[in-house]
Amino acid sequence: MSQRERKAYVDLPDGQIHYASIEGAGTPLVFLHQTASNWQMWARTMDALADLGAPMIAFDTPGFGGSFDPSEPPSMVDYGGWIAAALRKLRLGPVHLVGHHTGSAIACQVAADHQELVRTLTMFGPITCSPEEREELSRHAGPPFIPEPTGSYVRDNWDYLVAGGAAADPLLIHRELTGMLRAHVARSHAYAAVWAQDFNSLFKALSQPLQIICAPDDDLWPFFDRARSIRPDATAVVLPGGANFEPDLEPAATADAIRTFVLRHR
Repeated sequence: MSQRERKAYVDLPDGQIHYASIEGAGTPLVFLHQTASNWQMWARTMDALADLGAPMIAFDTPGFGGSFDPSEPPSMVDYGGWIAAALRKLRLGPVHLVGHHTGSAIACQVAADHQELVRTLTMFGPITCSPEEREELSRHAGPPFIPEPTGSYVRDNWDYLVAGGAAADPLLIHRELTGMLRAHVARSHAYAAVWAQDFNSLFKALSQPLQIICAPDDDLWPFFDRARSIRPDATAVVLPGGANFEPDLEPAATADAIRTFVLRHR
C-alpha cells in the first residue's frame, strides 16, 4: 500500500461507511471488495492504476473493515442502497464501478437499481449460478463461527484462506484473517444475501457497458462461460491466476484489464 490513499468516512442514517481514496480528475473508479475482506484488497491495483490520474475510492462494505455494523441481516438491495447513498453523499456518479465476488453482486445491484450512478461495470467472478448451485455453494462458503476460548477458530480461518488460494503470500493470509475475525457476524450475512439475490436476472438486464473477469483457479471460474453466454456483449478477460485474490496476487494484470476498459468508455 502506498501513502497516496487517504481514509475517511461518509455519514449515512444507518451509520458511517469507511473508505480509502486517491485524488484525481475525471470519472471516478469505485471498488467493492469480496467477503470477508475490506478496501485493502484493492490497494495494489489502485497503485497500479495511478497513471490514469483518475479519482479512486474503495469502500468497506457495512459489516466489514471500518464501516458500521448493520442492526439486522441485510439483503443485497440493502448493500446496494448503502453504496448508492454513499456515492450520492460524496457527489459521485456516474462512476466506473468495479466489484470482486460479493463486491460484484453488490455492484450489479447498484447498477440495476441506481443506473444513473454507474458509467461502466466491471465484475470479477460474476455469480451466474443456478438455484441448485447456489444451494450447494452456500454449504461451503464462509461458514459462520463463534469466538471461543481455545482459539481454534483462528486456525480454522487461516486454513480456510490457505485452501482458498492465499497461501502464496503469508502477509495476505494475515490481512485477510484479521478481516474475517472482524466480520465474524457480517460474513455469513453477506453470503446469505449473495445466495438470495437473483443475480442472473439483474445481469441480463443491465444497460451499462460490462466487463467480466476471472482466473482459471478462481472458485467462480466454473460459472464464467455461463456469464459470457448470458452477456456475449460483455468484454471478457481471463487473468493468468490469482485464485480468488486476483487484485492482490495479479495486480498488474488486474489493472491492465480495468485500465483498457475504462479508457474505452470514458
